[in-house]
Amino acid sequence: MDSMTEQTAERPGDGARFFDSRQKYLLFVTTCNEKRVIARRVAAELDRLRPAPPALRIFDAGVGNGAVLTRVLRACHARHPHVPLYAVGKEISIEDVRLALDRMPDRFHEHPATVLVLTNMPYADAPWLSPRSAEAAERLVWHELALSGSCAHTFDEEITALEPLLTEHWRTRTSPKTGNPLPERPAVLVIYRRDHAFLLDSILPRREAPRADFDLVIASQPYRLRVPAETKAARVLAPLSRALRPGGRLLAIHARGGDPGQEIVERVWPGENPFVHDRHVMLQATREALGAEADAFGFEAGTDQEALFRYAMHSLPSETAGPLGTSTLFAAWNAAVYVAQIDEARASAAVADGRYAEATRAVLRERGGLWFNDEAFAIARRG
Repeated sequence: MDSMTEQTAERPGDGARFFDSRQKYLLFVTTCNEKRVIARRVAAELDRLRPAPPALRIFDAGVGNGAVLTRVLRACHARHPHVPLYAVGKEISIEDVRLALDRMPDRFHEHPATVLVLTNMPYADAPWLSPRSAEAAERLVWHELALSGSCAHTFDEEITALEPLLTEHWRTRTSPKTGNPLPERPAVLVIYRRDHAFLLDSILPRREAPRADFDLVIASQPYRLRVPAETKAARVLAPLSRALRPGGRLLAIHARGGDPGQEIVERVWPGENPFVHDRHVMLQATREALGAEADAFGFEAGTDQEALFRYAMHSLPSETAGPLGTSTLFAAWNAAVYVAQIDEARASAAVADGRYAEATRAVLRERGGLWFNDEAFAIARRG
């Protein structure tokens, strides 16, 4: 899950939620290899795509720090080095937009025929880069950057110069209804190489001509686990499915539990289980949310062997076999409560009274490390 990707409905008034802590997010993504493992799983979908001119079109429904999208773009280049790429990423966190942009100069150098778009719009609007409400459309900020350099260093300088624009237009406010972050105004940032503008002319998005038609939609941890399945399907998976072109595929990934991370959480809070909706439930809910449109899609749950995969916390064997250092212990605890989406108040209380240390130490000893299970499923628009 990304630190501030659009949240589905959640109870307000519970104090700071788990995703409000920037520190927890950054610690998780730097101590666990989830991003790399997910990118590898997404890249496997590329072999099932049949892109059509003028470009291979990808939508990332939660860019986060850009680690997944960057790796997927590398994989696209390896398979299709001469096919233009159109990649749209949704992200409302200005901190994550900065991190994602920091990774992109090398992509423009290796694959010059790339159009990168970032937007802060909600799921129902983001694939089309077009707000549904007239009021939001009038307030839309649309900025294009045609990179004039010819090397990654120059691209980096040009992209870094966008900082004032991001500071002004990528602001968020708190929803009075849910307490979730919302963009103050819709924004679109389009980046491409000026020396490839002629080739990319038919690929560049047009403000006056909304279009989605994606070959691949990446929906990695796009919703809160405890939110009703019907809400997650209606607000996230159904709109993203509609953004697919014929033959296009949506790959959804969410935490599944049944791992040492969940064991840590259950030892502190017996009976705690946030992993309430598996892929079968989510696919059925999405089918119902699509209504009559569902016949245009295929819903692929796959077998457990195909759907389930794991990622781990980085640690040396000596770190879990010998005396556990404070940093390892706290990194493991942080990862466990982050994946289980435990609110800040409860997590802080468990740290304050020491329960976290006993539970985390015991599980790491028994399991010899820490890992987590994710689950993937696909929705394909019939071609």
